Amino acid sequence: MRHCINCCIQLSPDDSHKQRVGCRGGPHHSCQECPACKGENKIVFRVDGKQMNLLAVLEVRADGNESWGGFLRFKKGKRCSLIFGLIIMILVMASYILSGAHQELLISSPFHYGAFPSNPSLMDGENPSDMKEHHHQPSVNNISYVKDYPSIKLIINSITARIEFTTRQLPDVEDLKKQEPHMFSVIPSKFLPSSKSPCWYEEFTGRNTTDPYLTNSYVLYSKRFRSTFDALRKAFWGHLSHANGKHFRLRCLPHFYIIGQPKCGTTDLYDRLRLHPEVKFSAIKEPHWWTRKRFGIVRLRDGLRDRYPVEDYLDLFDLAAHQIHQGLQAGSAKEQSKMNRIVIGEASASTMWDNNAWAFFYDNSTDGEPPFLTQDFIHAFQPDAKLIVMLRDPVERLYSDYLYFASSNKSADDFHEKVTEALQLFENCMLDYSLRACVYNNTLNNAMPVRLQVGLYAVYLLDWLTVFNKEQFLVLRLEDHASNVKYTMHRVFQFLNLGPLSEKQEALMTKSPASNVRRPEDRNLGPMWPVTQRILQDFYGPFNVRLAQVLADEAFAWKTT
Repeated sequence: MRHCINCCIQLSPDDSHKQRVGCRGGPHHSCQECPACKGENKIVFRVDGKQMNLLAVLEVRADGNESWGGFLRFKKGKRCSLIFGLIIMILVMASYILSGAHQELLISSPFHYGAFPSNPSLMDGENPSDMKEHHHQPSVNNISYVKDYPSIKLIINSITARIEFTTRQLPDVEDLKKQEPHMFSVIPSKFLPSSKSPCWYEEFTGRNTTDPYLTNSYVLYSKRFRSTFDALRKAFWGHLSHANGKHFRLRCLPHFYIIGQPKCGTTDLYDRLRLHPEVKFSAIKEPHWWTRKRFGIVRLRDGLRDRYPVEDYLDLFDLAAHQIHQGLQAGSAKEQSKMNRIVIGEASASTMWDNNAWAFFYDNSTDGEPPFLTQDFIHAFQPDAKLIVMLRDPVERLYSDYLYFASSNKSADDFHEKVTEALQLFENCMLDYSLRACVYNNTLNNAMPVRLQVGLYAVYLLDWLTVFNKEQFLVLRLEDHASNVKYTMHRVFQFLNLGPLSEKQEALMTKSPASNVRRPEDRNLGPMWPVTQRILQDFYGPFNVRLAQVLADEAFAWKTT
C-alpha cells in the first residue's frame, strides 16, 4: 500500500537546521504527492553529517527455528529473489564504504527526504579545475548530483512563479521625523550654496581643552580607527570659524555615495577615485552608518550596542570639511574656486541592500515589508545626492562572497550545499510572503548560509528608484571595469563633474593593480561546480532580465559573461 506524503522533512542533528523543505501540504491541506519527489520517494539517512539513501532497513527477529522454518516455506523463486536482493544491497553498501564517497545512493524507497545531495557534480565532461578545457572525465563521486538538478529546478520554478515586482508605498516625511527625531534636529534642510557638497556651519560649544572626538563611537568600539581620529584632533582647532565670541565648525554630508554591491569591485573603484584631487572620502572607507551603526549594529549576531548618533558619522567628514572651510574663507577667488570644487564621497557597500535592522526599530507592517528603507532617510536630507552602483554577474558575486567570508571548510562541494539550502529557505519564505518581504526578511537573511539575496539587484534598484531619479544613478559593471579601467573612470568623472587629470595623475589612477582581489588560497580552490553555476543562473535569470529592462542595457542580463 502506498502512503501519501504531503511534506518533505529535513532531519539534522542540529535543531537550528531543521527546515520544512518544499512542503506543499500542512494541517489544512489535502493529501497530495510532493512535487519535488515526482512520485519517486526516497529515504535518506545521515552518515557523518552527510545525506545517504538506504535501500531499506530489514529487521529480522529470530525466534528459535520459527524464522528459519518460515524462510524454508518460501517458494524457491521467492528465496532466490530475496537472496539476490540482499546480495545487491550488500554490494552497494560495500561500494559506498570502500569508495569513501559520502554521497546519496539513488535507490527508490517508500519515503522521500526533501533536501538535496551534499556534494555538487560536474556537467558531463567538465572539471572544475579547468573550466576552459573540457577534456576531463566526470568525477564518479559527482555524477549523482547532476541528476538532482531537476529536483532543485522545481524549487527555482516555484520561486520564479511567485516573483512580482511591485511598487512600494513611500512613507511620509513626518513619519520619518517621528522615527529619527534627533537626526532631523541635527541636519538642516538647507545647505551652503557655495559648496558642491551639502555643508553647513554649526556652533561648537566645547572649550579649547575639549576633545571633540572623546565620545565618538567609532573610536570607542574600534581600536583601528584611533590613529585616524588622532589626525582629526590635530587639525580640528585650526579650522574653526569665530563670530560674536562663538566657535563654529563646518559640517558636511557626502555629495555622492558608492552604495553597492559587496564583492563587485567597490573597493577598487574607491581606491582609484580617491586619487582624484577633487574627491575626498570619509575618514573610514565603509562607515556603514546608514544601514548598521545608527542602529547600534556592529555584527548583528553579536546583538545591539548603543546607537551611533549622527554626529559620530559627521565627524568622519571633518578632514574634507576643513579643506572646504579653507576655500570658503580664502581671500583669492582662485583658491575659493579650487576648494569649492571638492566633493565628498562615502563608499559603504551595504547602503543599497542592507535593511536588516528595520524589524528591531520600526513597527512591523501588516504584509511583512519594511515601512522605511535607508534611501528614504538619505533622500529626506539629500534629494540631489548622486549614487554610484557597481555590479557583477550575481552568480560569480555569490561565489566570491562565499570565498571571502567563509572561515573554514571552503570547497566547491560546501558551496553547492549552502546554495541548495539557501534556495530552499528562500522558497519557503516566498510561499507565504511577497518578494520584497523575503528580500528584507532579517530572520531569513541570517538563516541562509550564503547571501543569496544580495544578488537580487533589480529588487533593490527599483526600490531606490521610487525616491531618486534615474539620472542620479551611475550603474557600472565590474566586467567592464576590469576590461577597461580608463573608460570606467572617465564615466565616473563625467558623472561627478570632476575636472580633468594630468597624464601622470591619470596613469597612476588607471594603471595601478586592482584592489581587494581574490586571495591566493581561495584561487587555489578553483571555480564552483558547473551544476551549481547552472542552478544559480536559473535562479538569478528573471531578476537579471528585469534589471536589464530597467537600465535599458542587455549587458546587465549577464547572458554571456
